[in-house]
Amino acid sequence: MSAKILDGKWVRDQILTDLKPRVDRLKQAQRAPGLAVVLVGHDPASEIYVRNKIKACGDLGIYSEKITPPDTLSTEDLLGIVEGLNEREEIDGILVQMPLPAQVDKHSVLVSVRPDKDVDGFHPVSVGNLVANHPGPRACTPAGIMEMLRRYEIPVAGKNAVVVGRSDIVGKPMALMLLHANATVTICHSKTPDLPAVCRRADILVAAIGRAAFITEDFIQPGATVIDVGMNRKPDGKLIGDVDPEAMARLSSAYTPVPGGVGPLTIAMLMSNTVQAAEQHLL
Repeated sequence: MSAKILDGKWVRDQILTDLKPRVDRLKQAQRAPGLAVVLVGHDPASEIYVRNKIKACGDLGIYSEKITPPDTLSTEDLLGIVEGLNEREEIDGILVQMPLPAQVDKHSVLVSVRPDKDVDGFHPVSVGNLVANHPGPRACTPAGIMEMLRRYEIPVAGKNAVVVGRSDIVGKPMALMLLHANATVTICHSKTPDLPAVCRRADILVAAIGRAAFITEDFIQPGATVIDVGMNRKPDGKLIGDVDPEAMARLSSAYTPVPGGVGPLTIAMLMSNTVQAAEQHLL
């Protein structure tokens, strides 16, 4: 039996379709949800991400604003920009696009965003709510993966889930969300002994390490669901994930392709978090 391809665009379109009436309701009640994106400098990848985020806002009817300070700015300058956005009532969500220039203190900037406007789900208050399983914005990529598993009706409760990678953006929140969905979760990283053997126990394997095709057939239990979060560019310019695509397609029961798998979900969940913040502020 061939593996099921988990189509991120299909899930994204479903999420956005569900959001549309909520945006319309907010507009009728008071105003459109508002998202401010701060893009420091001219990182080409960040510029593409931000352009896609602004476009998604336009398609949904969300008000968006892009602020583009130069990459020479200081931490104090950026904190001033965030503080101004914190005060503005028509802005429901604030997103500071990473990475930031070396001279800027990333941690100070993250904690300066008001928790009720933290649509990235990175603020310590949001992370605390995730740990305690209280409502609040969730990190967009892992939240999107949970939506994908739910909409494709892939069971999570009682399954062995292995997350490879321990970043604050994907690995850690992913592990917590799977845990809250009653999976038995293992987090792996560069110091994990016999990584292939640990991964082979996974019914659900999430690869988020940023190393092209690092996860080979030795890591995949036949019949597992494989979620490939990696986005690595090969010398020929093509994208490849963290999992060997041929092994993933051959051994898994369901998998996310790269591109077109996890990627589209991140912006969809950012829109979802922005609408949710606006509902809290207005309804």
